[in-house]
Amino acid sequence: MVSPNNTGVQVTEFLMICFPGMQDTQHWLSIILAPLLVLALAANFVLLFTIHQEASLHEPMYYLLAILSVLDVILCLTVIPKVLLIFWFNMKPISFVGCFLQMFVMNTFLPMESSTFLVMAYDRYVAICHPLRYPSIITEQFVINAAIFIVARNLLATLPTPVLAARLNYCASNVVENCICANISVAKLSCGDIRLNKLYQFVSVWCLLGSDLVLILLSYCFILRVVMCQQSGGTVTKALSTCGSHLILILFFYTLLLVFIFTNKAGKKIPSEVPILLNVLHHLIPPALNPIVYGVRTQEIKQGIIKLFKH
Repeated sequence: MVSPNNTGVQVTEFLMICFPGMQDTQHWLSIILAPLLVLALAANFVLLFTIHQEASLHEPMYYLLAILSVLDVILCLTVIPKVLLIFWFNMKPISFVGCFLQMFVMNTFLPMESSTFLVMAYDRYVAICHPLRYPSIITEQFVINAAIFIVARNLLATLPTPVLAARLNYCASNVVENCICANISVAKLSCGDIRLNKLYQFVSVWCLLGSDLVLILLSYCFILRVVMCQQSGGTVTKALSTCGSHLILILFFYTLLLVFIFTNKAGKKIPSEVPILLNVLHHLIPPALNPIVYGVRTQEIKQGIIKLFKH
């Protein structure tokens, strides 16, 4: 599937070896990953079905939560099954097209999830800071426009990443020291200059995720200011509780992502297996956590799930 540089024959598939220093023991990680995958898929499908079936949940806030669940399911199914196949059956090969398709989905849908958190933060901002205008601003049409914004913005911004990587000349090694087709892990196997790939990924990631995070924090600053000005303790408690689930998930999503980025940049100071594992977990733990946190902390969703299982 690969030949030396001087033959001119191109790579037609890649070999994913996951953790370079754990080849004999990495399969034990499936004990953690497999149950988390089942939990993530089951929890998200239950949440989606509950929102679909329960008429009281046919509101913009829950539609946004459904969008988040769909993105979680797609990210899970794009990454984790292949990782488990490597662990269980040593199925390391992935086709050239399949690798860059996986890269495209990861690079596009992860920022989409960030943008969804941003729209949800705006929803909470309007609900708490402008409650009388909430029904006229946050409508079903708003959700449709938000979904178009989420898809268009991130698709246009992230599409060049896999395109730039795919157009490189792969004529040397085809062994990817990663569990997934991450942009730099694959691009560094090429025989060409990858400085543009690195620069574009750096700029696009920080522009997309960085701007989302800043706007989310600004939204919660405004929310906190309004809540602190409330005279009634009950009003303060209720306002904070409506944002609690959302804030927990945002903090977890961005904290794990930032830890992954900084450990990846640390280079040889940190074992290479650490950022690889964090990257895999970032495609699994938030999808498992999101529907559970909302299901436990949101009374309307909890009642809908109970009603669903009773019937």
